[in-house]
Amino acid sequence: MNYTLLKEVINLLENFDSENKNEAYPSTLKGFTTWIADQEAGSAHTFDEETEWEGKENGRTPESAIATSLVQLNRYAKTYSKSAIADSGFTTQEDFIYLINLNAFGAMTKMELIKKNIHDKPAGILIINRLIKQGWVQQTDSTIDKRTKVIEITEQGKTALEAQMSKIRQATHIVSGNLTHSEKMELIRILNKLSHFHSPIFSRNIETKDLIETVYKEYSFQKN
Repeated sequence: MNYTLLKEVINLLENFDSENKNEAYPSTLKGFTTWIADQEAGSAHTFDEETEWEGKENGRTPESAIATSLVQLNRYAKTYSKSAIADSGFTTQEDFIYLINLNAFGAMTKMELIKKNIHDKPAGILIINRLIKQGWVQQTDSTIDKRTKVIEITEQGKTALEAQMSKIRQATHIVSGNLTHSEKMELIRILNKLSHFHSPIFSRNIETKDLIETVYKEYSFQKN
């Protein structure tokens, strides 16, 4: 018997089991072989090759297709998020996202939390005040600068968050759809690259009326 091959098959089965927690593939021989085929296709795929998108034949640019897809995917994600918090004390998806960040990263100033969630100050303050009113976060004096207030999640907030986490996790699994593990990894890489591009621009708080012109000139974009 080829024990090396047997070990490789067992390792593949272990990977399949760990990566298929959301049951994207049926736990059958067919599901297992389909998963293997997808892994191979993902690793062999070259993303430089041309692909198709709606309106391409009429001159629609890839940039337009990307922007539209991101907007649409955000709307899909929000719809699932609304379902995840239905019949709970949460008002919007931003409420539990703020709590998740505080739970994961610890206490921080209001502006640090607002910037982490890519909100403008007025919108972020409204969310934070709503969480304070619910008793889910609390304000304390900063140990570094007594003039600064920091906010942190309370035990009550942790309880409220944990009560919804099962549905929130289900929503995130649905959002990633039928992507294979390798496709998810590639998508994360691409989204991180976009995020690293936009984050320093956002942090500069450029006036809205000047934003496009400023970024277009500084990054030497060329019109198609």
